[in-house]
Amino acid sequence: MSRSPLALQRIARAALNAGVLCGLAVSAAPATGARQADSIVIEPASLTLEVGETAQLTATVMDSAGNPIPDIQVVFFSGNRRALTVTPSGHVSANQPGQHQVTALLPDQAFDGNWDYYSSRDPGLRASIPVSVAVPGLTDIFFEDAPPRVWVGTEVPFRLAGRDGAGAVRRGLEAGYATSDAGVAVVDQVGMASFLTTGSVQVAAMHGEMTIYHEVEVLPNPTVRVALDAPDPSEVRTGDVLQFRAATLDASGDEIAGPAIRFAVESRPDPFRPESLGAGAPAQVTPDGRFVAEQPGVYTVVAMSGDRLARQTVRVVPRNVQREVEFLGHARVSDRVTGDLWVWEGVDGRDYAVHGTWNAEGHAYFYDVTDPRNMELIDTVQVDARTVNDVKVSEDGTLCVISREGASNRRNGIVMIDCTNPHDVEILSSFDQGLTGGVHNVFLDNNHVYAVNNGRRWDVVNVEDPRNPFRVSRFETDTPGRSVHDVWIRDGIAYQAGRSDGLIMVDVGGGGMGGSPNTPVEMGRFPQITGWNHAVWPFRSPSTGKLYVIGGDEAFYLNPRRPDAGGILWEEGIPSRAKGWLHFVDFTDPDNPEEVARFELADSGPHNLWVDWEEEIMYVGYYDAGLRVVDVSGDLLGDLYRQGRQIARFFPEDNEGFLANAAFTWGPQPHKGTIFLADFNSGLWAVRLKDPAADAGGN
Repeated sequence: MSRSPLALQRIARAALNAGVLCGLAVSAAPATGARQADSIVIEPASLTLEVGETAQLTATVMDSAGNPIPDIQVVFFSGNRRALTVTPSGHVSANQPGQHQVTALLPDQAFDGNWDYYSSRDPGLRASIPVSVAVPGLTDIFFEDAPPRVWVGTEVPFRLAGRDGAGAVRRGLEAGYATSDAGVAVVDQVGMASFLTTGSVQVAAMHGEMTIYHEVEVLPNPTVRVALDAPDPSEVRTGDVLQFRAATLDASGDEIAGPAIRFAVESRPDPFRPESLGAGAPAQVTPDGRFVAEQPGVYTVVAMSGDRLARQTVRVVPRNVQREVEFLGHARVSDRVTGDLWVWEGVDGRDYAVHGTWNAEGHAYFYDVTDPRNMELIDTVQVDARTVNDVKVSEDGTLCVISREGASNRRNGIVMIDCTNPHDVEILSSFDQGLTGGVHNVFLDNNHVYAVNNGRRWDVVNVEDPRNPFRVSRFETDTPGRSVHDVWIRDGIAYQAGRSDGLIMVDVGGGGMGGSPNTPVEMGRFPQITGWNHAVWPFRSPSTGKLYVIGGDEAFYLNPRRPDAGGILWEEGIPSRAKGWLHFVDFTDPDNPEEVARFELADSGPHNLWVDWEEEIMYVGYYDAGLRVVDVSGDLLGDLYRQGRQIARFFPEDNEGFLANAAFTWGPQPHKGTIFLADFNSGLWAVRLKDPAADAGGN
């Protein structure tokens, strides 16, 4: 195997990429004309649009005397392509409100870096204009789930929502509130109404020039006492969820249907546990009575209906799930950066791993990892690409599929490789029809490859005969500015991660909605308000039977050394710092998904993850925070990190890495008791969790 120095890689890429702009159709100027160019004039010089509106921009390249240069075409791109879509020819579509920017670029053909549609580092001539997309005005406002009847002494939230001119529902509107009779009911600034005596009363909400009224009948409260019950609260750890159940009872002790119950919690340190002193004792209880604590302490849960209430006290102790990590082995990659990995048992019973390489020369590396302490590089494959980002291997260990980005002929797609003998792998075929814009992630399931196509959709390719693959379907949402970054298949359901599109479940044969690989059928979705949704993993909890879909954010801090360059600063040789967190969405009812928990580190963000369903353990490649191992057993609610659910951490730092001593963990995979991880800056690693009994206090 030959590995070129970075300088030679860049020269090679320059030769491959001369005049190629990642699949965008651009007419480049002759070299002499490009050198004469002095400025670009965009018309119009600014845009103001409504959501859903479109406009056409034109750009003229001028010489130093201010004269237009004919027959030179620039390429347009958007600073936020999800909020504002711009075609290379300048057709603008407004998808989301805000202040945006469109740039016209005359590429520098000598540039040997990476030009792509998401963000350009090309040093060529450019000009930008501002685009203002106004927030659509509301056409009406309404209360969500406002009751027609309530009971004296109860409190009810009045949630205001509105519908805008684009037909979108906007929730959580700020408003002014009032009641028609303060002797019957009062309402606070967030819409919580307290009902004081019997009668009829109107609750009003005012938003801008619009006002809405809702009539409520206040009835006598028949509650004599409140009963409060919970599972055995005698031994509760941080992160354990207790389901409190409350009932309103009449004078005969019979349960009454109707009177509203509210929950509250009081917290205080535990005097018998010094670790809780001074740390506070934060906890929460949901409106349906689910209680969880993040810190050890003593908690009193209260259930109330009018002036009737019941209490129950809970002592919470530390979770104590920490374990030590044992380092096993490292296969260094230092002359280029490392992509994602896959580990599998081969047909010969030995264990193997493969990983891609990123912004280099299109290599995938194959290893024998049967002995994790002595992982051996056994073969390589090179394809026409800058990046082999993703790799997957079939369950029978005979077929490997890799993704391609940055091909010299702009035909990217996927490559099928026979890995029956990982010591001598063979390229069988490639498939790029309709996949020329670049494939970032793939999934291989039941003789079908699900290929994320140019960040817009995923195509399904039949590889039953891997020498003759063919497309059978594709799935794409109709969301303006739609984006998909990852897709994962489990039990006939495809789980999609899509930036601002969020999380989507699709039946491809196991969802009970008539779907198949040939006919994908959407089952449900959950929008991601941060717009950073990057990775996805389904997790059916054996403890609770609940289906969680975990969505991982991906974002990066602005680096003060290069504030003009976002994202991963690999070319600059500057360690990058990620941010974001893992979102746990309860998809047990796909029609009503609910975000219930998170795992968040204060100063870093996740990349890829893996959840062991049986062990109920999550493994996360947490970029500059290394590997994180997390307990996801039981009901999940609240901030899992603050609850002490982190089992272990490991920083794969290498003083001979591509960037020395800079952990940037790309993805983990547990396999036969070993945790394998690919690190962007240093290659392939293997570690193991020690037996809890031998840890004597954790790491």
